[in-house]
Amino acid sequence: MQIGVVGSINMDMVVSAERIPLKGETLIGTTLSYNAGGKGANQAVSIARLGGNVIMFGAVGNDANGEKLISSMKQDGVNTSFIKKIDGENTGLAIITVGENDNTIIVISGANNLVDRNYINSVKNELLSCNIIIMQHEVPQDTNEYVVQLCKDKDITLILNPAPAKSVPNTILERIDYITPNEHEVKILFPNLTLEEALRKYKEKLIVTQGEKGVSIGMKDDTILNVPCRKSAVVDTTGAGDTFNGAFTYGITQKYTLEQALKFANIAAGISTEKHGAQHGMQKKDVVLIEMI
Repeated sequence: MQIGVVGSINMDMVVSAERIPLKGETLIGTTLSYNAGGKGANQAVSIARLGGNVIMFGAVGNDANGEKLISSMKQDGVNTSFIKKIDGENTGLAIITVGENDNTIIVISGANNLVDRNYINSVKNELLSCNIIIMQHEVPQDTNEYVVQLCKDKDITLILNPAPAKSVPNTILERIDYITPNEHEVKILFPNLTLEEALRKYKEKLIVTQGEKGVSIGMKDDTILNVPCRKSAVVDTTGAGDTFNGAFTYGITQKYTLEQALKFANIAAGISTEKHGAQHGMQKKDVVLIEMI
């Protein structure tokens, strides 16, 4: 099956410190590194390393960072043929602070803001040849709405990872097959519903990741399925959510049940936290399957 990722491509500038600084506080950092990132690119790499057939749809600046990021994705087996290089615009940059097994992230979108309707039209045939499309919120929301509109009458599974958190129009909610917020994002998506109410309202569509508490989904028999997280020796949680989304998407292509796909994704995400960097801890399928037993 062909998977398409419509989303962001960023260079991650990662600063490590003993903890996350408080508001107005200055800390001395311990390390500085530059890593491939962006929610879209991370999810594409997660899928590719697991063995999925994945195309990345997105944009970078015509600059050194853009070249490095495209090269990195190619090495992982991602089809980068449809990534647009934009003159006069910088490749997206994420500034990440890591400390005490947690992180904060500020994103400067750059070329990601130009993943717009015109760009989607330029790759429409390739996009609509995909069996599954996954999107996030690091490109314009209008772009996601347009992708949903184009797929309206197509037999294409749509997944939305609504991060960074913002409200999602009903036109998108009604058409997508899965939406995967974390425990903070779900409160912004559904401010008038408790977690249990939201899970029961959007049965087998709303998947909520909750860190150490695992992941929850409402089932059609009106039960709530809770899949526990993997116990991990956490080093860096950056990219864990993207690893989860990529692995879940891959699991769907393998005809896993929802419970199997969520367990597979939880294991992949847990493993990824044991190394520094969003993509460094993403593993191949065999490593994840060993822990599925």
